[in-house]
Amino acid sequence: MSRPISQKVAVSAVYVAAMFMAIMDATIVNVALPTIGREFHTRPAAVDGIAIGFLVSLAVCIPVSGWLGDRLGGRKVLLGAILVFTGASALCGVAASLPELVVFRVLQGGAGGLMTPVGMAMLWRCFPPAERVRISGILVVPTAFAPALGPVLGGFFVTDLSWRWVFYVNVPIGLAAFLFGVVFVADQRLERPGAFDLVGFLLASGGLGLFMYGLSEGPVKGWGSPDVLVAVALGAALIAALGIMELRRRDPLVDLRLLGDRLFRSSNLVMFLASTAFLGVLYLVALFYQDGLGLSALQSGLSTFPEALGVMAGAQVTTRRLYPVLGPRRVIAGGLVVVAFAMAAMVLIGPDTSLWWARLLMFVMGLGMSGVFIPVQTAAFATIPPERMGPASTLFNAERQLGGAMGVAVLTSVVAAVGQFSTHVAGHPAAHLGAYRGAFLVAAAVALMGAGSALTVRDEDAADTITRWRGARPGARTPGSVPVKRAGLAAD
Repeated sequence: MSRPISQKVAVSAVYVAAMFMAIMDATIVNVALPTIGREFHTRPAAVDGIAIGFLVSLAVCIPVSGWLGDRLGGRKVLLGAILVFTGASALCGVAASLPELVVFRVLQGGAGGLMTPVGMAMLWRCFPPAERVRISGILVVPTAFAPALGPVLGGFFVTDLSWRWVFYVNVPIGLAAFLFGVVFVADQRLERPGAFDLVGFLLASGGLGLFMYGLSEGPVKGWGSPDVLVAVALGAALIAALGIMELRRRDPLVDLRLLGDRLFRSSNLVMFLASTAFLGVLYLVALFYQDGLGLSALQSGLSTFPEALGVMAGAQVTTRRLYPVLGPRRVIAGGLVVVAFAMAAMVLIGPDTSLWWARLLMFVMGLGMSGVFIPVQTAAFATIPPERMGPASTLFNAERQLGGAMGVAVLTSVVAAVGQFSTHVAGHPAAHLGAYRGAFLVAAAVALMGAGSALTVRDEDAADTITRWRGARPGARTPGSVPVKRAGLAAD
């Protein structure tokens, strides 16, 4: 039966909605944690389980996402994950105790770990390389808009409604995406993958889960805490064992051989460093505004929001002017230099500085990130054939999540090491702004490392995605390049 709309439109709409929910969920819930702790009469350390349970569950489920999508069909897995995520959000909203809430968050995180990789694989199969920079301009909306909108909505819900609305907000979005997908999204039939790699799953999920737990708890409990040390060390050991085992398997669950693709490897490294700097700063800015400058949660969110406006404004220039002419290497490197400048300039913000300067720097940071998100997502999959999109999307999303967790862990550890509070005013501790400024400089240094890594990206490898090379013969070599593989899938 013919479907009334293009699969490019249908898959894009469902994927954007799913990605928006998954990304916004982390930042919107963080705002509500203190209020949740007071309502359930529990200590602050126990409330952290709400965030950590979500992150660990997400990390555990990401490795199996590609195999499940190829085995059961992307449509079934994506829509099923959206339905579970939506249902778990509703259950979080009605939770009567903290243990109930943590259990429902674990369920929510597991569904989130499947949604984004499976949806991304489906999306890139719909669009040939030459069209991916255009669709990346749309995908940047949830990537940049959601983490910035989360604190604004979270502050509003906690202040004027109830903390339960930070979960209820997902329900209408999820139901609309699910129903739309049921009607309009077609399945993508590919060759079935090999047998399930149980050893790879145990190593990958155990390693990523433990490592994510250690990164999340390290800044809170201290990096010398026994359970943090054990989690990080054991997680790293399992990930190392995963690398050894998977390279020996014919049909690995986590296909590390994809990193042998020069363009995919370089793009993943850049995304990891960019996520470390950018997502770490988004978390740090919320602490800086509220604990350092004394703003409310809502004021903090509104002062962070210009970042999203910068990304969306810059996306138009990047997709229409810069990437089609310059290619990914120079656009990514230049974008990260701009990001590093904005992060470093945050050290000039103090209690007597107009917030409009801070908002301007957040806007500039967003402009720079538009030159990172779009080219990296476009270039990373340029030479990946359709049948390997599932495993490639799994790797790409795993390192992005790990980069974000690493950024939060590193920057909050810098603040803790320098000292979040230094003096006492009227018997109360006063914020030590130098600690935050040191963390901003560390983030800027990581962004510059990302800019240096971007120079390893070869524009010739991404030739099919660049306007000036689009007329070249498919698969032709240019000096220093590898053959370009057509990755499009007839999906209209």
